[in-house]
Amino acid sequence: MASEATIRQAMPPDAGVVADILNEAARWLDQAGMPMWKADELVSERISADVGLGLFFLAESSGEPAGTVKFQLGDAIFWPDASQDDAAYVHRLAIRRRFAGTGLSSALLRWAVERTRDLGRAYLRLDCEADRRQLREFYESFGFRYHSDRHVGPYHVSRYEYGLSDGGAAPRQ
Repeated sequence: MASEATIRQAMPPDAGVVADILNEAARWLDQAGMPMWKADELVSERISADVGLGLFFLAESSGEPAGTVKFQLGDAIFWPDASQDDAAYVHRLAIRRRFAGTGLSSALLRWAVERTRDLGRAYLRLDCEADRRQLREFYESFGFRYHSDRHVGPYHVSRYEYGLSDGGAAPRQ
């Protein structure tokens, strides 16, 4: 099913769809005892602003919105100690529950890797809650390499890099 997915930039009229996907994922994680995002992070105004800045992308399967990811060229909040010029960053990767297990998350990451490569950046970076063992294993199996842990506000995150020049074996900084 992921091979059928198309990924496109979310436009301002898509802000509600992006918010729905993120909120569905947040509810599912909360019900599973793994709360992810704070309530104020998913308010429609904040998401609309980021969509308006061109930061969100939608994955569609058979024309239906199935997932989303935030793609940005800098992240001074979670990566203040890293050069911002050589990397792209992904946040808020979320898939509608009915598309879980279809490979859509991997398709979004492959898209992000290709976009990063097209932009001439050396690394694709991301972070996740440090205690999310299953999510960390998913990122590692994709080819991301553990970089470091960091406390950012209420979050204790593990940071990962995907090195584009060597297929994922990113050196530590």
